[in-house]
Amino acid sequence: MTDDSPSSARKLVFINRFFDPDESATSQLLTDLTRGLAAGALPVHVLCSRQLYTNPKANLPPREDLHGVRIHRVPTTRYGRMGLIGRFVDYASFYVSAGWRLLRLVKSGDVVISKTDPPLISIPAAFCARLKRATLVNWQQDVFPEVAAHLAATPLPRWLDEMLRNLRDWSMRGAAANVVISHRMLEYFERRGIPRSRLCVIENWADAEAITPKPAEASALRAQLELAGKFVVCYSGNLGRAHEFDTLVAAAQLLRSETSIVFLIIGGGAKMESLRAAVAARGLDNFRFLPYQPRAALEDSLAAGDVHLASLLPALEGLILPSKLYGILAAGRPLIFIGDSDGDIARIISEAQCGVTVTVQDAAALAAAIRRLRSDPAMRAAMGVRARDLLLDRYAMRKAVERWCALLALGLGDRCAAAQPAEHSSS
Repeated sequence: MTDDSPSSARKLVFINRFFDPDESATSQLLTDLTRGLAAGALPVHVLCSRQLYTNPKANLPPREDLHGVRIHRVPTTRYGRMGLIGRFVDYASFYVSAGWRLLRLVKSGDVVISKTDPPLISIPAAFCARLKRATLVNWQQDVFPEVAAHLAATPLPRWLDEMLRNLRDWSMRGAAANVVISHRMLEYFERRGIPRSRLCVIENWADAEAITPKPAEASALRAQLELAGKFVVCYSGNLGRAHEFDTLVAAAQLLRSETSIVFLIIGGGAKMESLRAAVAARGLDNFRFLPYQPRAALEDSLAAGDVHLASLLPALEGLILPSKLYGILAAGRPLIFIGDSDGDIARIISEAQCGVTVTVQDAAALAAAIRRLRSDPAMRAAMGVRARDLLLDRYAMRKAVERWCALLALGLGDRCAAAQPAEHSSS
């Protein structure tokens, strides 16, 4: 596989700020997909930064070949994620470096697939694709600038916000396909005027072979933390600005005298230190905190929980779908979702009967759900089986890669219908 020279075979060029060996959610998904596509003999390139999500000072090699994927890592600033100004500068430097590299890398007939880290990368990708007569596909993980408008302490001026939305919509209308990860997200873009024929739902996934159901008592992490005999409520992954923890803390306070219940929080994110501070301020001793675990240890760390938590601020339904859902399903664990009772995850739970939904700020309902699941092992086991069956039926990595192949390997055109999974009652 050549780098910049013309080739008789069109190549796929993915753009995302993070990639293997980075272990953030979007990076893992992109790593899974590109490996699957490369195994099918498609020439696959990834354009990313030299950073890691958890280590902005990392300096990964500029070029590398991994599992048949050619990686192009461009230089950027390295301020990291904790400050909004520093994050914006990092984004801007990636736009410039990646845009320049994209113009050199992409040839006529290639397919450019842009993700959403950094936000709105589809706009420069669309300009490049037009200029180089390449095909553009947008892979919408999060919807920006709408997410930022809900979460930013100082929202963008209205004129700038609307201009960015219109430019984003322009990049989507000009794309051959726009892959979204939920039906609520598809409905949102339809309301924005994106043609239905250019929208395709391909949900995120988990690797059903790498993560299999494992008894809680067999978890090495659980044993290491001396949690034998405890009922472990686990939160695993990013706790970002889109997530909510006040309901969790209030429920934990209601349950503080029930010493058999422990909350195991694994991961990081913008709100993780705030959660730690809230727990410390209330003197709660029923929490355990751990950093992100290596991907190779994910099966074991997910097994440490008897039940798992996910949350999403209701205002962000249709704009974000927490990817931790899929690992929980793969591990065969019940899910307690804190959020909109008509949201994407709530609909999935209701249809599959694999967990419980509680609304934001209803700490009493959350505490009651935890008590009910603790007291009924048979119900937990049945929910876990249904969760695993759902993963195998709809969200296994193999099925997602097959849908992507249908979209990318068959000439695009009107391929959204070919890649589209069957509609479900939850949609």
